[in-house]
Amino acid sequence: MSDLSYLSIDQAHDLLVQKKITAVELTQYHLERIRQLDEVLELTLEICESSALAQAEKVDAKIAAGEAIGLLEGIPYTAKDMFLTAGIKTTAASKILEKFEPPFSATVIKKLDQAGAILIAKVNHDEFAHGTTTENSAYRVTRNPWDTNRAPGGSSGGSAAAVAADVGIFSIGTDTGGSIRQPAAFCGVTGLKPTYGLVSRYGVVAMASSLDTIGPVTRSAQDAAIVLAAIAGRDVADSTTIQIDDYDFVKGNDSLAGKTVGVIKQYIDGLDDDNRQVFDAAVARMKEAGAKVREIDMPNISYSLPCYYIVVPSEISSNLSRYDGIRFGYSDETATDLQQTYLRSRGKGFGPEAKRRIMTGTYALSAGYYDAYYKKAMQVRTLIIEDFRRALDEVDFLVGPTSPTPAVKLGENAEDPVAMYLLDIMTVAINLAGVPSVSVPAGFVDNLPVGMQIIGRQGDDGDVLRAARAFQQVTDWHAKRPQL
Repeated sequence: MSDLSYLSIDQAHDLLVQKKITAVELTQYHLERIRQLDEVLELTLEICESSALAQAEKVDAKIAAGEAIGLLEGIPYTAKDMFLTAGIKTTAASKILEKFEPPFSATVIKKLDQAGAILIAKVNHDEFAHGTTTENSAYRVTRNPWDTNRAPGGSSGGSAAAVAADVGIFSIGTDTGGSIRQPAAFCGVTGLKPTYGLVSRYGVVAMASSLDTIGPVTRSAQDAAIVLAAIAGRDVADSTTIQIDDYDFVKGNDSLAGKTVGVIKQYIDGLDDDNRQVFDAAVARMKEAGAKVREIDMPNISYSLPCYYIVVPSEISSNLSRYDGIRFGYSDETATDLQQTYLRSRGKGFGPEAKRRIMTGTYALSAGYYDAYYKKAMQVRTLIIEDFRRALDEVDFLVGPTSPTPAVKLGENAEDPVAMYLLDIMTVAINLAGVPSVSVPAGFVDNLPVGMQIIGRQGDDGDVLRAARAFQQVTDWHAKRPQL
């Protein structure tokens, strides 16, 4: 049998079509990876072995009958546990949804099912996606495959760690302020935050509805393009979804020649010497590939983190109000009246970070403080959007580091929420602006992966991915693997 380790989607597809492997063998390989690594890395919240193998058998039967298969048919993947999966538990990594089995699947899951991809596991993340290290999960603390004493990032830490550890060929996650890109950087993989509204949020547990985006975590920009092509598009169940001109993210001219790349001044000014050296070397590779590089000043981007941490908790306080101990999820059985049911169910069901964000958001929206906090944050958000519009009128793409540091040690910021929030300082503005951004591996500091973001105009996701593919054609950082 062929070597099944660290296959790309294209490679796995070719092996299946040529009948060198079966979909069942490929699925069994990745299920075995879970058995080998889950105790150490603490990746999964739910393993879907029986349904995965049943789906793999259908793909094999189709191949045996001489029928053509699509690029994603028979390809094993994992999903962050924010995606509703019919008949399979969806917990959002929270105790308040500990036993919840949704009656339907998210649109993204349905689209991947229709494409023939095989869900092998639901993976860990910060509770309700509130966090930057996956330490806020109610169930497990996922570890970074490059150094198991370090965090995989968050909130989609399980997705990034799974791809880096070769558990599933790709994963899908959510990105509200960097939750795909930052863990992708920490784990040395590729993570895409699409244009807001390009991928349906229907059936995905909400964090902050005006910023939540759905995207793939993969080993390369090529794989990200394949997955995005399968999950993007209008959805009548999600009124925020958009229509764009070109959904062919896979084909096109993968060249940086003649492109103008803007380096965001505010993102590089605060880097230490080691991280600055890695970033400068990555930009130099873009120049060698034919890109023109210039520095771009975006003054309002400096306000993005305080703006984000007003807007997001405000939307969280609204979205989490539905978990009341009555309709679904955890309900405290010791309560003797309605008020006790609310207080005890929410008090025991939510973790510390969820409670912190609910209280912050409720305060920001309350009478007497709305104008001073939420309204002002929304005004600042408009200024940030204008910064991106002006900058992207001057250049083809913007670039910057994904994170100010490589992966942090587990527990390093456990008692300091603000220090934890600062890990998002280079990603949140992109969500506030609604533009696409892909984090690609760009080097190493102290044997830990470092990521670089490539940012484009709204709807130009294909161009962003083509630029990322061109970068990965002249570098090999995305091909590095952790020693497990």
